[in-house]
Amino acid sequence: MRHLKEGTGWRLGYDPDASVFKGLVGGDRWAVELTAAEFTDFCRLALQLADTVRSLAPELMDEERITCEQETSRIWLAVEGLPTVFDLRFILCEGRRAEGGWDATATAELMQAIPTVTLF
Repeated sequence: MRHLKEGTGWRLGYDPDASVFKGLVGGDRWAVELTAAEFTDFCRLALQLADTVRSLAPELMDEERITCEQETSRIWLAVEGLPTVFDLRFILCEGRRAEGGWDATATAELMQAIPTVTLF
């Protein structure tokens, strides 16, 4: 991986020179390689979901949990939790099948890493 970031419970990588699978998402004991299109969708949807959940904070009671989903033909993502602390899950929808997710702590770090790894 040319661009690899990792922390406790998460990994995120991108290699623009790879032939098919340019992206990588993973946890401590698992990883899934993604095509460039899947990786772009993953990053874009993850950041959009985070923004959506945070923007709803003024509308919710202090301990009210929320779930938001978004998808493309390639990938489905969902966040669940409080507006400031939430888990992230994904499912690949095309070709090979895979799913994974991160707890709130790993999700927070992963969200901060997305802009540093991607060029979309």
